[in-house]
Amino acid sequence: MLWRNSFCAAVALGLATAGTQAAAFESQTWRFGLEEIEGSVQYEYAAKFAELMDEKSDGAITVELYPYGQLGGLTDIYDAAQSGAIQLAFGSGFLGGTVPESQIFSLNFVLSDDEWLNTQVLNSDDFLMDDDFQASFRDRDLHPIAVVPEGWQVWTANQEIRTPDDMSGLAIRTMDNRLLRETYQAYGADPVTVEYGELYSALQLGQAEGNIQPVFAHEEMAFYEVQDYMIFANHAQFIATFMGNRDWWDGLSDEEREIIHEAREELVEYIHDKQQELNTDRLETIKENSDIEIIELSQDERDAFAELAHPVRQTFVDMTGERGERMLDKLLNLVQEAQLEEEDE
Repeated sequence: MLWRNSFCAAVALGLATAGTQAAAFESQTWRFGLEEIEGSVQYEYAAKFAELMDEKSDGAITVELYPYGQLGGLTDIYDAAQSGAIQLAFGSGFLGGTVPESQIFSLNFVLSDDEWLNTQVLNSDDFLMDDDFQASFRDRDLHPIAVVPEGWQVWTANQEIRTPDDMSGLAIRTMDNRLLRETYQAYGADPVTVEYGELYSALQLGQAEGNIQPVFAHEEMAFYEVQDYMIFANHAQFIATFMGNRDWWDGLSDEEREIIHEAREELVEYIHDKQQELNTDRLETIKENSDIEIIELSQDERDAFAELAHPVRQTFVDMTGERGERMLDKLLNLVQEAQLEEEDE
């Protein structure tokens, strides 16, 4: 499963065969809807994917990118992907309203502290190609292609947060996602839902008092300008699913699916490194341009939140039934197995 070294051989083989496949491709354009703006992790992923499709199809396949705002709100992007108006899209926390099982990525303290290990687990065939995970999207006219962790979710607020008591009554913005709402209610907060494009003004006006984003998003949307504290709890990563319209996917040729799979494999390590670079650089920018106070929770402080988050796993199972329960059990087991394998090396 831990294939940072071994997957390079498969990539090399794919590159060697791509040229012989090129003649099989017809000229076509795929539209790709993003939840984030240019310069984000999603944009970097999509731009590299577009480059790889052009390269592997010998220029036959063009991928057009539609950053956040060009297709409407987040649910508009999902609707467009479901209907086939666009072929490709990213879906993250808001996607829970369309694909309830995708809220597994919203559960806190389920993954390990090792971002690269988590990235490998989530993109392994054992998880990504699992029948339950695939069916949860395909039943909603979508097809999951890859899972893209975009960095640790980081809290910001206008008050210091080190314990659940510190979060009591905090009007913290969450995506329109039942699991996230219940998680932050368990911490004692008062979750509020605000559209991404309206969040800065909501924080500025006090309609929301706290925020949850990866570092790069805090910086690129300037949320840090209207918040006093940034809190690292390493409770969850921000995770998006790279997905396509189901009928479009099913209509692809074997050669087209093959170069998408090749690109997906190449992008796993590429985007992991890119998101770490982006988040590190953006944190430095935040520090240089503000006096926001950075707080890193200790293990004991994290454990207090983890204890409150644990019962929310049952909420996920109640929402998603036996399929969701199997998915959660599988993910927990895969993470544990990967950790044990890493410890033995």
